[in-house]
Amino acid sequence: MKAIRQGDVILLPVEQVDGQKKLDLILAEGEVTGHKHKISEGEAELYEKDGTLYLRVLSDIALLTHEEHQAIPIPQGNWLVKIQREYEPEGWRYVAD
Repeated sequence: MKAIRQGDVILLPVEQVDGQKKLDLILAEGEVTGHKHKISEGEAELYEKDGTLYLRVLSDIALLTHEEHQAIPIPQGNWLVKIQREYEPEGWRYVAD
């Protein structure tokens, strides 16, 4: 499987997920707008370990949605959730959404 990107959220395929299961399916929330990258359809679970999120898609497809981006189907499997960062002279920072 290939990496999947929606805005500043990048999903990378991994062999297994790790961590504690979260109660929500919000992968990232915008600091400025409050918009959310979240799983809105399909069966999935989100886990967190040491500040890193892992997504497990249990159904054939889960739908990743966001208020400003096109919905993206995520195939069944295990995914590492990364948030894009950018460099500024003051240092690295997460991209504001």
